[in-house]
Amino acid sequence: MIHAYLKIAMTVVGVSLILILTVLYLRENREEAVAENDQRDKSDITHEEVEISDYLLPLENSEIRTTPISHVMLHFSSNVTEKPHAPYHVEDIYKIFKEYGVSAHYLIDRSGTIYRLVQEDRMAYHAGAGSLSRFPAYENKLNAYSIGIELLAIGTKEEMSTFITEDTYNTLDPSFIGYTDAQYESLNSLLHTIHERYQEVKRDREHVIGHDEYAPDRKNDPGALFDWGRIGY
Repeated sequence: MIHAYLKIAMTVVGVSLILILTVLYLRENREEAVAENDQRDKSDITHEEVEISDYLLPLENSEIRTTPISHVMLHFSSNVTEKPHAPYHVEDIYKIFKEYGVSAHYLIDRSGTIYRLVQEDRMAYHAGAGSLSRFPAYENKLNAYSIGIELLAIGTKEEMSTFITEDTYNTLDPSFIGYTDAQYESLNSLLHTIHERYQEVKRDREHVIGHDEYAPDRKNDPGALFDWGRIGY
């Protein structure tokens, strides 16, 4: 009789242990799934809710786009020639673009704020003459196939020699030189949304390029101080 009770007790303990282990397993997997979903949700929020402030240039600074978007071109801009000690006022850059009839789709200031200057369904005037060996049909036509992104930044002394003298460069606030963490963060988010919306814009250095790669004889931006590794290329 005692053996029978012991056998029953062991069976009950065994079943209970199995149930406990099953509950723990399900709970662990559920927590992992929730954590994974939370991470995915946060990633989606980071990229889908990119804040962009409209600061649109006049329509004469662009034209209707009739070709598919396949490239992104990065640039640097500043008003260091006129205001070496206050080179990053967005209003000044806007006025320069408007006056000279040039444009880009986006401008990212030093704090990471993204300004939309031209709608993406319009062709901005940012690339000019140039060529890409892998895309011979784009010679002098990259405006038609690209999104232009300007970052407020100042390059190396050599890169800025056509804009300011060496003496002026040496007086610049060191914090003006190069790019900020906030700019890299905003640029990453903006590029993510562009890649999602345009399948032809591949996530590589053949489709996300600098102005200096398209027109090396006349342009040197975004320059040696731009860290391509910070945007994953």
